Amino acid sequence: MTAVNPWLALPDGAPGPLLTRRLRAAHEALVTRGRPPRAGQDVRPVVLDSWRRSLAGGVDPDAVAAPVDLLDDDLVTYRDAHPLAAVMPVIRRLLVADAEADKMIVAVADAAGRILWVEGDRRLRSQAEGMHFVAGSRWSEDVVGTNAPGTALALDTPVQIFGSEHYSRTVQPWSCSAAPVHHPVTGQLLGAIDVTGGDHVASPQVLTLVRATVAAAESELRWLHREQLAVPAAPPRPRPAPPLLEVLGRERARLTTPDGPVELSLRHSELVLLLAEAAVAGGGRTADQLAAEVHAGDAAAVTVRAELSRLRKLLGEELLASRPYRLTAPLDTDLDQVRRMLARGAVATALERYAGPVLPRSEAPGVRAARARLSGSLRAAVLRTPRPDLLLRWSRLPEAAEDAAVWQALLDVLPLSSPRRAAAANHLLRLRRSPRRP
Repeated sequence: MTAVNPWLALPDGAPGPLLTRRLRAAHEALVTRGRPPRAGQDVRPVVLDSWRRSLAGGVDPDAVAAPVDLLDDDLVTYRDAHPLAAVMPVIRRLLVADAEADKMIVAVADAAGRILWVEGDRRLRSQAEGMHFVAGSRWSEDVVGTNAPGTALALDTPVQIFGSEHYSRTVQPWSCSAAPVHHPVTGQLLGAIDVTGGDHVASPQVLTLVRATVAAAESELRWLHREQLAVPAAPPRPRPAPPLLEVLGRERARLTTPDGPVELSLRHSELVLLLAEAAVAGGGRTADQLAAEVHAGDAAAVTVRAELSRLRKLLGEELLASRPYRLTAPLDTDLDQVRRMLARGAVATALERYAGPVLPRSEAPGVRAARARLSGSLRAAVLRTPRPDLLLRWSRLPEAAEDAAVWQALLDVLPLSSPRRAAAANHLLRLRRSPRRP
């Protein structure tokens, strides 16, 4: 008797309505009541394991759309530099050329599950936009649950997901086949190639086609690697990054320049941050303005001038000028990086970059205001999402410890069978019972 390939969704051909009903019943029992089906009967073990990972990770089965991490210029710049950009002609020739006739969508994702290219049948692509199956969106398993590209990347193996095997109910009308792509020399996981469409996409022949395309893409990468070795490399063009000021979760700022990192004193940390914030707004600060932003009480401007004089000796006049005090060269901050991510809707990426409050030891009024603005913006973005994984991550931060609204929102979105519900409910109850602080 021939063993059945566990990665195939429909080894015997087209599905029947009975399979769909059984899969949806098993999914409902697990997600709403925490009752897992017996593996090997209605649900394939690979799918059941993925459902369990999704449930334990707090993935919302009713989420309408995947998050979008990359937009516009950020997306174009990132994917143009991605190794799989070089093999897109191969993928288009083998898969995309016939995708419209075959009623399929072809997607290429990076190793983090972010979709970089979506091509193929125009009508299907338009329908898929409703669930954010678009370039720049993140379809990793830990974010949207069981799906072919996300699960293929999580397990590092080709896999098919048929309709109701998807963890997200929004995605259950679709089927998909995907396989990971590796660099043929280093073995590095580069991403995945996926075909999405109707039930016919879950047939064994489609997964064979996807695997053949991966093999051709990896062969092309190997050839390109040999070509690069044969041609002397051109001297690299120096592209010095602007100095970076790191203030998130740090008691004192760290300024990294081409000469290396410099640990600043707390007062210098406050001054450089305030000047960087002024530069974002397109201006500088007088000594009187800085004195008001640095000192909680009245302070003479002469004190600030003395600190800035010492700071100029440390940084150099090429970075800091006076009349008014201002930065004379680009300076990036991790605070502004998080703001830019929030501005383009990349809440998950912003939360990953957020290492903690802005200079938490500082009592400078200007720093406290910047700290409150960033924390408030992140909190509002997380509450608007609302995604269990983001709420869980935010709830672990110090500023969320006494925030009953955050814990209530987390409790509202966690599945009833989530092992984290009890802890969230107990924490919320403790907050409500504790006396209100003045």
